[in-house]
Amino acid sequence: MTTLALRRGRFLNPADGEITEGDMLIEDGVIAQVGTISGAFDEEVDLGGRIVIPGLIDAHFHAYAHATSGPELETRHLSYVAINGLRRCSAALRRGFTTIRDVAGGDLGFAQALEADDQPNPRYLYTGPGLSQTGGHGDARPAEYDLCLNHGRHGHIGEVVDGADDMRRAVRERFRTGAHAIKIMASGGVASPTDPLRIPQYSSEEIKVAVEEATRRGSYVAAHAYTADAVIHAVSNGVRTVEHGNLIDQGAAELMAERGAYLVPTLVAYDAMNRRGPEAGLPPVSQQKNLEVLHAGKDAVRIAADAGVKVGWGSDLMGDLEDDQLIGIALQAEAQSPAELLRSLTVVNAEIIGMPELATFEEGTPADLLVLQENPLDDASVLWDEARERTVIRAGVVVS
Repeated sequence: MTTLALRRGRFLNPADGEITEGDMLIEDGVIAQVGTISGAFDEEVDLGGRIVIPGLIDAHFHAYAHATSGPELETRHLSYVAINGLRRCSAALRRGFTTIRDVAGGDLGFAQALEADDQPNPRYLYTGPGLSQTGGHGDARPAEYDLCLNHGRHGHIGEVVDGADDMRRAVRERFRTGAHAIKIMASGGVASPTDPLRIPQYSSEEIKVAVEEATRRGSYVAAHAYTADAVIHAVSNGVRTVEHGNLIDQGAAELMAERGAYLVPTLVAYDAMNRRGPEAGLPPVSQQKNLEVLHAGKDAVRIAADAGVKVGWGSDLMGDLEDDQLIGIALQAEAQSPAELLRSLTVVNAEIIGMPELATFEEGTPADLLVLQENPLDDASVLWDEARERTVIRAGVVVS
């Protein structure tokens, strides 16, 4: 058994804001005791009164998003994509994200490689490529080219699946190979070349099939959707998490609250594409689409919260834009109080992935932690300010 003792810490519970002062004993990556501990341990860290919170969760991450252009995303060798994905995951962990939910990407082999690595990596949950109708958000083929990406196989980020029977088959295949949940594209998107951004995608029958199969496996469906119409279409047919949701209205938000659906905003994706898109290779058509949703995301967070929707947090950064991940926390802070923001990054995201234990300090729960210099409820900028020292602990191992 390996043991780690954290001395003189202030353990902040994000659910209620309460702080417990004292020590924490971690045994084999699991919290064993919080309070006063004694004895000899393999490693001790004196926290000197610093604040400890549960590790952050990014509920909309793309390990395989090595570029911002759809055709480039889908045509690089998988070996390159996976090795680059490992780098992206490692960088996210060092920023404090001890768990990531990859919605549109990832696979069993990549997940197993992360687990087998000698170095700490984030907890990794994946959906596999997002499911898209022909000409939908996950169809990376430009209209002017007659081509079949990936030799007819599904892509790294998206897979074109049409019709209820093929949808059922694709969803079952996802779960056969270890998917955490199912991702569908329920509206147009910024990065896709041929679909109008505001039009709902997939028929009710196709969405219901995906939901039926996911529910049978004890899982759920996450849907890329921007407009109120697309959100209502998705949620009415059983979708559990709405990704983005920038253009929702009160009616859509009220339906989400009624059905218990979550909103996962990705504010930094649009901000980063607006500031850095051209230099990162974002095509002109995508730059124009991005302007349609750029300034609406913060309003969507407020509309959803006012209607009683639980709001999570995600980054959705592609290519070289990945290093703006922490900026996304600062952007959402403009739409939430510090307490709400911290709950989005921990409690709500942990609920979304079905692992509420990741947002607590209860005995027997994973020791995924982030140590900060100040209390984020007093100064939320400590969550994103890289100039201030932070220490990441993943499964009881001190990462940085």
